[in-house]
Amino acid sequence: MAKSIDVSDVNIYYGDFLAVEGVNMTIRAKSVTAFIGPSGCGKSTVLRSLNRMHEVIPGARVEGKIVVDGQDLYAPEVDPVAVRRQVGMVFQRPNPFPTMSIYENVISGLRLNSKRMNKSTADGVVEKSLRGANLWNEVKDRLNKPGAGLSGGQQQRLCIARAIAVQPDVLLMDEPCSALDPISTSAIEDLIHELKSDYTIVIVTHNMQQAARVSDETGFFNLKATGEPGRLVEFNPTKKMFSNPDESATEAYISGRFG
Repeated sequence: MAKSIDVSDVNIYYGDFLAVEGVNMTIRAKSVTAFIGPSGCGKSTVLRSLNRMHEVIPGARVEGKIVVDGQDLYAPEVDPVAVRRQVGMVFQRPNPFPTMSIYENVISGLRLNSKRMNKSTADGVVEKSLRGANLWNEVKDRLNKPGAGLSGGQQQRLCIARAIAVQPDVLLMDEPCSALDPISTSAIEDLIHELKSDYTIVIVTHNMQQAARVSDETGFFNLKATGEPGRLVEFNPTKKMFSNPDESATEAYISGRFG
């Protein structure tokens, strides 16, 4: 079941360095939220804080609250591994496990969570996930071939299939199309549209047209100067953001005057 995410007074640190300061926003369930802004402004850092991937980096920590379905993800009793099951992640470069078949790639997350399942259950999960990622028809006859043998766009859809196989509530995507050609990018964008009926999706993108095409709401991040923390400058419905933003800095960035 897709869930909304409430982010309140979030500060994110790398050691003593405050990378992102004072982020507040509500990400609606079953919608696509895009994070845009110049490089180094904290978009990916905020994205990674939403499933506690950020703290994989030594010395990295988060202050404030990130609440999914009434549960603060950073409460002391919460297991970060459980958070990452609930909030899946798709990275910038497609990263299927190279030694695994397409089939094994899809169910690797379930196997990791030590779910024992019989062959027919596993077959069902693989087909459903690959259909969900719009990849089934292309690979159904070669499920036992290596995932690394697929094209870049297919590999990225395989990674999406792997992420949705564990049935998360939220799907995070960190520039999922930046390494792909225009046709593959278009396929992923179409897929994002389809997936939002089941998932809450947050995407970081450098491509402004992509944000305008795929998202319902957009957050614009910026920083005053190098070495200063990134901030969420504006968070609004995408249509408003791209036609009549509240902040002059948003307007300047969207119209290409900086960044």
